[in-house]
Amino acid sequence: MDKAILGRKVGMTSIFDETGLSIAVTVVEAGPMTVVRKKTPERDGYSAVLVSFEDAPKHQNKAEAGVYKKANVAAGKILREFKFSQPDKFEVGSKINCDIFAGGDMVDVSAVSKGHGFSGVIKRWNQRRLKMTHGTGPVHRSVGSTGANSTPSKVIKGLHMPGHYGHDNVTIQNLKIVKVDAARNVLLIRGAIPGPKGALVTVKQSVKSK
Repeated sequence: MDKAILGRKVGMTSIFDETGLSIAVTVVEAGPMTVVRKKTPERDGYSAVLVSFEDAPKHQNKAEAGVYKKANVAAGKILREFKFSQPDKFEVGSKINCDIFAGGDMVDVSAVSKGHGFSGVIKRWNQRRLKMTHGTGPVHRSVGSTGANSTPSKVIKGLHMPGHYGHDNVTIQNLKIVKVDAARNVLLIRGAIPGPKGALVTVKQSVKSK
């Protein structure tokens, strides 16, 4: 992986390309990130770059405070590490901005999806309801049969039932960056990405793009 950055989802809008075609894009306020530590195989057993995002006051434990103090950088709100293929080109204290990407790059975007709480099978699994007339009874949106009472006399594992819906780690692959606005630290990514407005998102170089 050569490129990656953290950001916040701002929302969706549409722009026009050179031919006048309207394109739906998601606006991501990406970076800047500050390099606070470089992990090496000799000391840590693997190579990685530890970065901080969002210079906001936050309680740090002693380990986190020691990392910021040793790097001599301001404490950030979020700490993440990335395994870049060329970690040597990043120096402790340097900034990683959204201009590491360019228009036309293919990326994978990860975030925590919207949470919907405890949901029924119609909302959670897109099942159909029963008819609303002719004696169907008060079970129009119920789950229905969960299995035979004789064989196998149990609920089969993985059966679609009501339960917690959403708030999962989701990755959308092979999304195209339409435009990079380095002056405002903004990426315009074609299509929708997971999470509500303000969600923390990770934009990485695509691993399956052709």
